[in-house]
Amino acid sequence: MTGELPGDWSGLVVLQAATRWDAVRFADQHLAAALSRYAPVLYVDPAVSPRNLRDSSLPAVPRRPELQLLGPSLARLTPVVLPGPERPGMSRLTTIRTRKAVREAVLALGGSVRCVLGSSTEVLLFGSCGERRRIHWAQDDFLGNPELIGSSTRRIARGEARIAGIVDEVVAANPLVAEKWRARGVPTELVPFGCDDEHFATTASVAPASDIELPGPVVGFVGHIGERIDFALLDAVAERGCSLLLVGPRHPRLAADALTSLLTRPNVQWVGARDFEALPAYLAGVDVGIVPYLDTPFNRASFPLKSLEYLAAGLPVVSTDLPAARWLDTDLITIVPSTPYQFADAVERALARPSTPAAVDRRRAFASHHSWSARAKEFARVVGVTVPPEPHDGLVSTSSTTIDSATNTATTTGTAGPGRGQMEATRP
Repeated sequence: MTGELPGDWSGLVVLQAATRWDAVRFADQHLAAALSRYAPVLYVDPAVSPRNLRDSSLPAVPRRPELQLLGPSLARLTPVVLPGPERPGMSRLTTIRTRKAVREAVLALGGSVRCVLGSSTEVLLFGSCGERRRIHWAQDDFLGNPELIGSSTRRIARGEARIAGIVDEVVAANPLVAEKWRARGVPTELVPFGCDDEHFATTASVAPASDIELPGPVVGFVGHIGERIDFALLDAVAERGCSLLLVGPRHPRLAADALTSLLTRPNVQWVGARDFEALPAYLAGVDVGIVPYLDTPFNRASFPLKSLEYLAAGLPVVSTDLPAARWLDTDLITIVPSTPYQFADAVERALARPSTPAAVDRRRAFASHHSWSARAKEFARVVGVTVPPEPHDGLVSTSSTTIDSATNTATTTGTAGPGRGQMEATRP
């Protein structure tokens, strides 16, 4: 990947993502798209191995590092490394090859690098491309659940110690995570996850998904069906006779009987994974959104996006007692102890409470103050970008230009479309 590519890439932010750009949309993709309104962004996928080429269930994997132009100020790099990139002993080689791919991508873009925003504790990109600032994005406290990322407590602790010694600052997504990094003596900013408020506000204008087979009112959960969930709380809600809709993929490590037992109830429906674009239609068929998470170290150090997404859809929210829910500091989220009886009681009260237009408007207004547009402005400040008083219209291209690293030829597909989350907002 050599030679200068179209666009002005001076002041580039290299964002090391924990999620592939074409995977389920999460914080990484949202932030990159929103931040690209204020500074050029290189979105670096987690490294992939050619072994994935043989697995048709996975997204297509390039045979060599690939650079794509997603828009005037947004590019994507997919580093390709040796098989088993996360195995002990292989992470060093993965790091070397990923850093090389990033250097070549920066040369191809032809810009200077303002900041590397890293998210990994094992594949460190800091110092790879002459960046002026090094910032670690602490999205979760993986020491609380190292198996989630296929690592170990020892490896994560060792990586965090290295990070603390080389970064200029940490941006933490959760109050407890921020406290941990401050205790290490590292300058730390708390910038929680946001929501795509405009996308979920369309819930008001779409019909409920046609495959919802439950009678109303309906209690809904949208997200990964996995070990983070307290299934005793879901059982308690279903036991009261409430219709319970589950939307999201089942995590491979979840014991099959946990979900199977719940689905034997006639008032429980699981529709499986659904595209991000389809979620408003499912929330249109829901009356109360729930966050039924277990009280674990990992959950306490997380920031569930779904609370804000439910509010953006105009729904009341019932959540277990998490620091992130308390940080939001609003009576729009009912916070209850993690006991089945109390959780089910709170859900029934929320269902019984009339949802007036004024209440719906208040929920949506609150969510707009925590949009990804608002969060991007906070990130821009941290990385040293001046946000203009009137940002441009935020067009994010749905087209992509693929650069072949061997021939340096470009292929463009798709069309341009409007970006989302452009509402002016600040954190209260």
